[in-house]
Amino acid sequence: MKGSYCLVVELDDEKTIKIGKRLGKIRFREGYYVYVGSAMNSLTARINRHLSDEKKLHWHIDYLLKNANITDIIFAESSKKMECDLSKAISNNSVGIKNFGCSDCSCESHLYYFKNRKEAIECVLNAYDSIAMECKFFRI
Repeated sequence: MKGSYCLVVELDDEKTIKIGKRLGKIRFREGYYVYVGSAMNSLTARINRHLSDEKKLHWHIDYLLKNANITDIIFAESSKKMECDLSKAISNNSVGIKNFGCSDCSCESHLYYFKNRKEAIECVLNAYDSIAMECKFFRI
């Protein structure tokens, strides 16, 4: 199964986290973040990797997830890579963390901040709707 996904991630207090070599230390506010990604080989394997605590730190999101918890996963199957379309739709209603998760595209960010979980989920569902993709929702 191929597709795009959004992780809703809760950070329970303000933290400065080192994100890889290039981004360095970033100050994250308490609240919820939506990370937009894609998996064009195996969506299930990618999501399971994000849920695992035992992994090599490779992507920007890996560094954040060492300090935060995934609360929800919203995804859609697609043979076309839609993460940038999703990211752009989410960016219309949120503030992105500059250069996070988007080193392989021209997006400004693939990580967005929300004060609460409800806002984050509504924004993601609206983003999928705006690009005419049916999505599935899982609460962790």
